[in-house]
Amino acid sequence: MTAAPASDTFSFAVSATSGAARTGIVSTPRGAIRTPAFMPVGTVATVKGLYFDQVRQAGADIVLANTYHLMLRPGAERVARLGGLHTFMGWDGPILTDSGGFQVMSLSSLRKMSEQGVTFRSHVDGALHEMSPERSIEIQGLLGADIQMQLDECVRLPCEDAEAERAMRLSLRWAERSKRAFEAQPKGRALFGIVQGGAVPALRVESARALADMDFPGHSIGGLAVGEPQEVMLAMIETVEPHLPAAKPRYLMGVGTPDDLLEAVARGIDMFDCVMPTRSGRHALAFTRFGRINLKNARHAEDPRPLDEASDCPALRDYSRAYLHHLVRCEEMLGAMLISWANIHYYQQLMAGARAAIAAGRYADYVAETKEGWARGDIAPVG
Repeated sequence: MTAAPASDTFSFAVSATSGAARTGIVSTPRGAIRTPAFMPVGTVATVKGLYFDQVRQAGADIVLANTYHLMLRPGAERVARLGGLHTFMGWDGPILTDSGGFQVMSLSSLRKMSEQGVTFRSHVDGALHEMSPERSIEIQGLLGADIQMQLDECVRLPCEDAEAERAMRLSLRWAERSKRAFEAQPKGRALFGIVQGGAVPALRVESARALADMDFPGHSIGGLAVGEPQEVMLAMIETVEPHLPAAKPRYLMGVGTPDDLLEAVARGIDMFDCVMPTRSGRHALAFTRFGRINLKNARHAEDPRPLDEASDCPALRDYSRAYLHHLVRCEEMLGAMLISWANIHYYQQLMAGARAAIAAGRYADYVAETKEGWARGDIAPVG
């Protein structure tokens, strides 16, 4: 299946459901996004270790870039002068940018929070910067992102309920300011609100309801996959989902493992991003339909089989495990590149399978079959 033609406006349409899982199309002027969708993370305008034609051929309709990193270097104004982020990085499909809030909280030093925004020192050179909701939206506009995020405050879990409440209420006030700032941007772009509230159900519900009343084109669930167990994450999704408009896309930020994706789709989530496929690739961990394969392991040293001989991805199909193990042991960059490519492809195929299963009304069966494959593993003898 190929993506539907581009639209002059941003819209979302559900085409089928299977339980709470749903498949559909997010339409943007730069192209359509088939959902459920996994967005490869291109933090500094590159998906680490891959060419963008590999990303596209793997099946990705959209990539993510990071506001915080790009504002520090090369700078949003410079990217705008060079024709915008799509031209700069050579990707003609949709791009989503996060607001930069999470990176400000997790990477920068000497942060000072206020109602106005956050003042922080760059982790790159120590320079002092200010990030307000208005400045975050300005940066994302200069980059030319098709889907943008409100500025929010993300707290790590576990945290005190009072801290979760303070950050949630500040994020709601920032949502209103982000939305006003976004009004000047060109038609066809979209701004998503971000649900916060830690692991407190009442706070999550209040945040979701307030954002729904603000009438954002789409909604994100933030502040998860930040240290809490999977069951807490899934419980928060189940708490929030009934309070988000069914006619708008739902994006679970920064998630996650293949199992996280399958379980979140089962609970009505449409979009995901995570650095895990490429970060794991750089650490010799491959994700396959047989489960995880650690190519540092000595048992692969004389294994002539590819990661998956039935795959249509060259990285999975055309290179032996022995060769990948050799590259890893020699610290050759090609090893990280090939395993990252294999992982991005597997994540895209996992989502393609989810879309097909939802359309056929058999998503629960698909999840069970996929997990059975992971549990069974690849136990064929070495030939």
